[in-house]
Amino acid sequence: MKILAVGDVVGQAGVSYLRANLRRIKNNLGADLVIVNGENAAEIHGIGQNDAVDIFYSGADVITTGNHAFGRYDIYSYLDDEKYILRPANFPGSAPGHGHCIVSVAGMRVLVMNIQGNVEMKVSLASPFETADAILRREAGNYDIAVLDLHAEATSEKLAMGYYLDGRVQVVFGTHTHVATADEQIMPRGTGYITDIGMTGPDVSILGVDPECIIKGFTTAMPQRYRVAGGKITAHGALFTLAGNKCIKAERIAF
Repeated sequence: MKILAVGDVVGQAGVSYLRANLRRIKNNLGADLVIVNGENAAEIHGIGQNDAVDIFYSGADVITTGNHAFGRYDIYSYLDDEKYILRPANFPGSAPGHGHCIVSVAGMRVLVMNIQGNVEMKVSLASPFETADAILRREAGNYDIAVLDLHAEATSEKLAMGYYLDGRVQVVFGTHTHVATADEQIMPRGTGYITDIGMTGPDVSILGVDPECIIKGFTTAMPQRYRVAGGKITAHGALFTLAGNKCIKAERIAF
């Protein structure tokens, strides 16, 4: 089985780019399952229902999100109704939506979890480690393969989760920082891992945003209205190849 994880989609340009390219890439790579983090699809902060529909239409099987999951009110009911779009599982139970799903693909039942880290994330949620344990216990016997999108700022927290779940899940990949890391690896007990898969957004940008906005913020210390940068788009992500209950290959991709 091959699982393709695609990094945080930034703005309508990122969504349009996936519509034009994702199905072709999915076929070229022979990916059985495509997971896309879409939390910045609605012009940087949040994802709207139309954005989610477009990402699914592009070829995504599951959409994950993160700290901006609730940035657009029109997504709230959609999060409740559509089981294959996720928000971080460690938000309070009163929050709209759900934090994991099970999708059938290539004759396998794949558990996809979406959890948010706590370090430097401005909000303290339930422990991501305890949340992962709780989901795995609750769904024991209902899945064959498990995958986690850990939406987190700190490299240490992501690596800790990778080692914590090593051998218990098949794939752990990080999102949120929008910069692809060069540490793709197979952990000692067979879990495929990468700290961050990067973003789907403009090449000449700062995390997808027009550099002028970010520079002005740093140099004046004043609030800025962010705008998505223009120009060429690249989608970054990772492809994980599984054999049985172990990951045998993890590789960065860009298209």
